[in-house]
Amino acid sequence: MIRLGELRNQIYESIDTLLWEEWDPIAINNIAPRDEYQSYTPQLYSLAINGAAIDEVADALLRIEQEKMGLDGDSQHCRAVAEKIVAVTKKLALG
Repeated sequence: MIRLGELRNQIYESIDTLLWEEWDPIAINNIAPRDEYQSYTPQLYSLAINGAAIDEVADALLRIEQEKMGLDGDSQHCRAVAEKIVAVTKKLALG
Protein backbone atom coordinates (compact mmCIF):
# COMPACT_ATOMS: atom_id res chain seq x y z
CA MET A 1 0.00 0.00 0.00
CA ILE A 2 1.34 3.40 -1.00
CA ARG A 3 1.50 6.05 1.70
CA LEU A 4 -0.07 9.47 1.20
CA GLY A 5 3.29 11.25 1.30
CA GLU A 6 4.69 8.95 -1.37
CA LEU A 7 1.62 9.48 -3.52
CA ARG A 8 1.90 13.25 -3.23
CA ASN A 9 5.59 13.06 -4.14
CA GLN A 10 4.78 10.98 -7.22
CA ILE A 11 2.13 13.46 -8.33
CA TYR A 12 4.44 16.42 -7.70
CA GLU A 13 7.30 14.82 -9.61
CA SER A 14 4.99 13.85 -12.49
CA ILE A 15 3.76 17.42 -12.83
CA ASP A 16 7.31 18.75 -12.68
CA THR A 17 8.32 16.32 -15.44
CA LEU A 18 5.34 17.31 -17.59
CA LEU A 19 6.27 20.98 -17.28
CA TRP A 20 9.83 20.24 -18.35
CA GLU A 21 9.19 17.69 -21.09
CA GLU A 22 5.77 18.65 -22.45
CA TRP A 23 5.00 22.27 -21.60
CA ASP A 24 8.42 23.94 -22.13
CA PRO A 25 6.99 27.22 -23.51
CA ILE A 26 10.39 28.75 -24.20
CA ALA A 27 11.79 25.58 -25.81
CA ILE A 28 14.85 25.28 -23.63
CA ASN A 29 14.59 21.82 -22.09
CA ASN A 30 17.51 20.61 -24.16
CA ILE A 31 19.86 23.46 -23.18
CA ALA A 32 18.83 25.00 -19.85
CA PRO A 33 19.21 23.74 -16.29
CA ARG A 34 16.60 21.14 -15.31
CA ASP A 35 15.11 23.43 -12.66
CA GLU A 36 13.98 26.12 -15.12
CA TYR A 37 10.24 25.57 -14.59
CA GLN A 38 10.30 24.14 -11.07
CA SER A 39 9.11 27.38 -9.49
CA TYR A 40 5.74 26.81 -11.20
CA THR A 41 5.30 23.23 -10.01
CA PRO A 42 3.85 24.05 -6.54
CA GLN A 43 1.02 26.16 -7.98
CA LEU A 44 0.05 23.54 -10.54
CA TYR A 45 0.41 20.73 -8.02
CA SER A 46 -1.91 22.55 -5.64
CA LEU A 47 -4.51 23.00 -8.36
CA ALA A 48 -4.26 19.36 -9.41
CA ILE A 49 -4.52 17.75 -5.99
CA ASN A 50 -7.42 20.01 -5.09
CA GLY A 51 -9.42 18.74 -8.06
CA ALA A 52 -9.09 21.67 -10.45
CA ALA A 53 -10.73 21.24 -13.82
CA ILE A 54 -8.65 21.05 -16.98
CA ASP A 55 -9.68 24.59 -17.93
CA GLU A 56 -8.47 25.96 -14.60
CA VAL A 57 -5.07 24.28 -14.95
CA ALA A 58 -4.81 25.42 -18.59
CA ASP A 59 -5.63 28.99 -17.58
CA ALA A 60 -2.91 28.89 -14.91
CA LEU A 61 -0.35 27.67 -17.46
CA LEU A 62 -1.40 30.38 -19.92
CA ARG A 63 -1.17 33.08 -17.24
CA ILE A 64 2.35 31.94 -16.40
CA GLU A 65 3.33 32.14 -20.06
CA GLN A 66 1.84 35.59 -20.47
CA GLU A 67 2.43 37.27 -17.12
CA LYS A 68 5.64 35.66 -15.88
CA MET A 69 7.39 34.94 -19.17
CA GLY A 70 6.07 37.78 -21.31
CA LEU A 71 4.97 35.43 -24.08
CA ASP A 72 1.82 35.61 -26.19
CA GLY A 73 0.88 32.20 -24.80
CA ASP A 74 -0.41 29.12 -26.56
CA SER A 75 -3.83 28.26 -25.16
CA GLN A 76 -4.16 25.03 -27.13
CA HIS A 77 -0.81 23.74 -25.95
CA CYS A 78 -1.59 24.80 -22.38
CA ARG A 79 -4.85 22.86 -22.55
CA ALA A 80 -3.09 19.75 -23.88
CA VAL A 81 -0.58 19.89 -21.02
CA ALA A 82 -3.36 20.60 -18.50
CA GLU A 83 -5.18 17.48 -19.69
CA LYS A 84 -2.04 15.46 -18.98
CA ILE A 85 -1.59 17.04 -15.55
CA VAL A 86 -5.17 16.26 -14.55
CA ALA A 87 -4.98 12.75 -16.02
CA VAL A 88 -1.74 11.81 -14.27
CA THR A 89 -3.04 13.20 -10.98
CA LYS A 90 -6.22 11.15 -11.24
CA LYS A 91 -4.34 8.04 -12.35
CA LEU A 92 -1.92 8.18 -9.45
CA ALA A 93 -4.57 9.17 -6.91
CA LEU A 94 -6.86 6.32 -7.92
CA GLY A 95 -4.00 3.86 -8.05
